[in-house]
Amino acid sequence: MSSVPQPVFNIQRIYLKDVSLEIPNAPLIFLETDAPSVEVQLDVGGSVIKDEIREVTVTVTLTTRVKQQVAFLIEAKQAGIFEVRGVPAEQIDPLLGIVCPSIIYPYLRATVADLITRTGFPPIHLAEINFEAFYQQRRAAMAAGQLSVPDAPQSGIAVQ
Repeated sequence: MSSVPQPVFNIQRIYLKDVSLEIPNAPLIFLETDAPSVEVQLDVGGSVIKDEIREVTVTVTLTTRVKQQVAFLIEAKQAGIFEVRGVPAEQIDPLLGIVCPSIIYPYLRATVADLITRTGFPPIHLAEINFEAFYQQRRAAMAAGQLSVPDAPQSGIAVQ
């Protein structure tokens, strides 16, 4: 009786890797009464830490403007360390590009919502992201030559 090793996928750690908040036009920006415009860019990246241990990061850049003035700018990078062992090679890229970001993103959303609340501006909540569609969009862009082939298994595309 041969024993086939079972695939292993474990979350080792989810952590806030980097965060930056800028309010360049404070305090005058707080006196503006016009509705702000919000631009969101999202990126997914990753790297091999050691053997079967991978780091996946989800980065968001959120820029809010009122009358062309930057009200605030947030850049946040949430990361996770995952053990991926015994997973078939063709399943690793989708695992790292879809499953891992889906696990990490709720933590990133909470961090950004908390930061915005602490600025004194009205709350902004990041929309849910379909990381499978995001992954497929990225693969299609790579196939069309619109994105260079990344070093890591996944890389991001701006989401508006």
